[in-house]
Amino acid sequence: MSVRVGYFPNNNSLWVLRHQGILERSLPDVEWVDLRSLPQGERPDATKALPTVHGDHLFDGGYDFIGTGSTPPVTAQGKGHDIVYVAISGPRHENGRLVVHEDSPIKSLEDLKGKRVALGHGSWQTTLLLFALDRAGLTWKDIEPVDAYTDAAQLFLDREVDAWVGSYPALTRVEQEAAIRELVATDGLFSHRSLWFTRRDFAEGHREELAAIVGALQESDAWIQQNYRAAAELFAADDRGSVDAWEHALRTRPFGLQPVTDDFVAEQQRAADLFHASGLIDRKITVAEAVLPDIARLVEASQAR
Repeated sequence: MSVRVGYFPNNNSLWVLRHQGILERSLPDVEWVDLRSLPQGERPDATKALPTVHGDHLFDGGYDFIGTGSTPPVTAQGKGHDIVYVAISGPRHENGRLVVHEDSPIKSLEDLKGKRVALGHGSWQTTLLLFALDRAGLTWKDIEPVDAYTDAAQLFLDREVDAWVGSYPALTRVEQEAAIRELVATDGLFSHRSLWFTRRDFAEGHREELAAIVGALQESDAWIQQNYRAAAELFAADDRGSVDAWEHALRTRPFGLQPVTDDFVAEQQRAADLFHASGLIDRKITVAEAVLPDIARLVEASQAR
């Protein structure tokens, strides 16, 4: 059968795997689907909802397997999609943080009240910002979220927003062009992992194909750790920043797939509860319902190779 694997640069592991030809050795009929080529739909009002496009395309024929940050699978469950978590990465604390300009009057998280905060809404950045607000006793309604994605760094540099949930490599440029101050670090607030998920029917009915994907990702991730510069060139070639910036970003990120853990599920549940309390998803969900113990054993087996 043809297996459709979604990929985009934001999931570094899948992006590199797409260009390596490793998966094709075990799944010659693999079909690679660039998420950016699929319909994106209208972006929802960032004060009222979360985008669900990544989860939606698992169920509308877009692809069978995808890797993202922590937020999309929660929003998928929130829309009623029957997903299954496959694996997680180690924490990516160094990948990004909430920043302000050095001369900003914002000195604490509490000072964010009423302020404009730029982020890629629907990504891990939404989760980090909600966790930060919750730490300060604030809610989503206490700020003005600005859904900016690729424009966020420029908006921050132009001071059209008061704060920014920035990530590398875009953060490298900002650090070079402006004096900034970290308002809150990711470490100690949020594990910020990459993760991979699929539909329940695929997880249960296509275990060999799933094992092949996981194994290929493990092999490709090992290659990245031995060839950071060459891997960075794959991203820069897509017109997404300099090779140097990408190499720095890749060197600070963990690679290798790990089984889903209880701690991760608890963190995802906290995020889901905050999304619901903020009115960003319509229903309460139970994250643990998207976890299958035998999938964890499949990932563990791939680590032993």
